Amino acid sequence: MAALQLSGAGLCLLNSDAGSGRKQSPIAALATAHVHPPSPSIIQVIGRRPNHYRNGNAKSDCPPENSKGDDDWFDLEADLNYWTKAVRPVQWYPGHISKTEKELKEQLKFMDVVIEVRDARIPMSTSHPQMDLWLGKRKRILVLNREDMISTADRNAWATYFAMQGTKVVFSNGQLGMGSMKLSRLAKALAADVNVKRRAKGLLPRHVRAGIVGYPNVGKSSLINRLLKRRMCPAAPRPGVTRELKWVRFGKDLELLDSPGILPMQLSDQSAAIKLAICDDIGERSYDATDVAAILILILARLPSVGTKALYNRYKIETDGQSGQIFVQKLALKLFGGDAHQAAFRILTDFRKGKFGWIALERPPK
Repeated sequence: MAALQLSGAGLCLLNSDAGSGRKQSPIAALATAHVHPPSPSIIQVIGRRPNHYRNGNAKSDCPPENSKGDDDWFDLEADLNYWTKAVRPVQWYPGHISKTEKELKEQLKFMDVVIEVRDARIPMSTSHPQMDLWLGKRKRILVLNREDMISTADRNAWATYFAMQGTKVVFSNGQLGMGSMKLSRLAKALAADVNVKRRAKGLLPRHVRAGIVGYPNVGKSSLINRLLKRRMCPAAPRPGVTRELKWVRFGKDLELLDSPGILPMQLSDQSAAIKLAICDDIGERSYDATDVAAILILILARLPSVGTKALYNRYKIETDGQSGQIFVQKLALKLFGGDAHQAAFRILTDFRKGKFGWIALERPPK
């Protein structure tokens, strides 16, 4: 009997009846796999954690594709943690980030309020683990940028979560300027007591200083440009464009500090790292696009708002939602002459452009 074997090197077919271990080409493997189902004694794919399988088949108590609720998101996070163990770790720490981190810590002492910008699609994954320690008791405003890339349900879930945490949150679209004026008013209001104290000491009032910080490519510079209504800070839809700290003046009473994106030196949470790659919040050299696209397929197949039907409608490729690598290989053979990298890039680009709908990849933790 023939059995599929999936590895980082690709897809091959092993002829177990003959016992010869002969390999077929990827095209032949895909064709044969479609006709002859693999042996039930082997788990061939990484679609679910091992405890979801019995003799190679999914347990009957697995939630259906259209099931909804917080448990679905909890299970998805657990599965994502399992899937990442089989792929190359995502790591990215350009030299300028270390320098930026040191300079930013020095500038923090001059800030009256800190504006932390995160990606609304992955608010937890774009939260720096050291940020709370750095900011201490400084006043903070949390901006969830790219609100146009998530659903109303996602937005409401995060708004409720942060309200319960007592965190001031602003949803924004840095490209169109939505939320920028609200952010400006909130920053001035939070730092108003600065000049109250200065007047009490007989000092003249000064500009309120607000530092804008966050991960790479979450939209910090675009947000500043929208606030200023002119292009004062370099901005582009890729990580690592801003390379130095820059103070810019906004009106008569507010100064803004634009800073390069900062990341932990070691991305220990690989589930978060994969989501950074999917959302283009980390450099392309840090990850294998085919691995990331394969995991994205598994995620989309599990999300009730997308599912395997949407994947078929988009690519006209059948999938059970259990093997992302096989899906990428099929798309490569169908459209790109077997080039898996191009196929992976197409899948990632389609997600980033909202071809599956505007959806978040995270929901608030329990």
